[in-house]
Amino acid sequence: MKAFHLMCKPVSYSCNLDCTYCFYLDKEQHVLPEKKQMKMDDQTLELYIQNFISAQEQDEILFAWQGGEPTLAGLDFYKKAVELQSKYANGKKIKNTFQTNAILIDSNWAEFFKLHNFLVGVSIDGPDFVHDHYRVTRSNKGTHNKVLQAINLLKDQKVEFNIITVITKHSLKYAQEIYHYITKNIGAQHIQFIPIVEHRSTLNEQLIYPSPDSDSLLTDWSISGEQYGLFMQDIFRLWVTKDVGRVFVQLFENALTAWYGYTPSLCTMRPTCGDALVLEQNGDIYSCDHYVYPEYKIGNIKQQNLNKIINQKKQKQFSSDKSKLNRLCHECEFKFTCHGGCPKHRTLDIGLTHKHNHLCDGYKIIFAEMDPYLKCMVKLIQSGKPASQIMNHIYQVSFPENSI
Repeated sequence: MKAFHLMCKPVSYSCNLDCTYCFYLDKEQHVLPEKKQMKMDDQTLELYIQNFISAQEQDEILFAWQGGEPTLAGLDFYKKAVELQSKYANGKKIKNTFQTNAILIDSNWAEFFKLHNFLVGVSIDGPDFVHDHYRVTRSNKGTHNKVLQAINLLKDQKVEFNIITVITKHSLKYAQEIYHYITKNIGAQHIQFIPIVEHRSTLNEQLIYPSPDSDSLLTDWSISGEQYGLFMQDIFRLWVTKDVGRVFVQLFENALTAWYGYTPSLCTMRPTCGDALVLEQNGDIYSCDHYVYPEYKIGNIKQQNLNKIINQKKQKQFSSDKSKLNRLCHECEFKFTCHGGCPKHRTLDIGLTHKHNHLCDGYKIIFAEMDPYLKCMVKLIQSGKPASQIMNHIYQVSFPENSI
């Protein structure tokens, strides 16, 4: 049995926000269209926890809770979950991650997260003038202040947290402000930047986010590959001169892993995918969080053994399909680190055997920028020194005056 990740969505697509760019908002059209209950029932929860633990051979089991907005399941739901984890742990170490918009987090939630050592991922796109542009309530009110209050509660309880920040057209010109805000004002040490690349159906105007296999057009808030690359280039220049070893940016850490000769942990940068699946409220399992569409449903935990579900031919095919690259990818000097990127972003038909990644130009920009520094970091590590010593060598490099 191979290790795999199973993200649980206990309330599926339900959310208390109305973020313009949310790729999950349309799921009610084909995921639980006749949804009759607010959250995953106790039977399904217990079956999930028991099966997930028993299906993993490693000694440490990682549970991931996401949504929609997972706090909508209520605090008692997660108290029940940790009780069941303890019941079925069988000597294994249990860890939990929790991705949230943070709107409902109060002192009770913060105390619970601390008591049970949850790692909490908080979505915040930067200072209020950036965050509140798209992350709004259903009455179109900004949410920045509530998120900041929740982060302060987590900090007061010393809850481990990280930040997920979405890059949209609106945020493109604020890379430096966003980075400074997250690392200095908030004091976060772990950051994941997500480029928005979402599509509208060309056939059904009501279907905002069609299956990645469908004919579609980019949404207004999506960014180009070049824009992504330039944004992350600015972030990298700040990070490599000031914060190596103190702030951990997901893309940079995984790139360093690749430059060192190992396989990154980030699925979009691995040769194949398929071991990061999704469990919906009713027990349905899909191939990937970005492929929650009828054609990618591979089973239901209440009807089949979990190991049989994840090891079936259909999922193995989904995994191997990521390795189907076109000629340009095979010839690219950075193939070793991105492996064609996420299949969801392979939307460009350029006349080759397989479609090209929408973010390819951006990957080339940022990887070319990072290359000499990552090579230096690898040499430092190989000589027994910390990668952070790269900052001692930065004076030898000249960035454009307005770039850092």
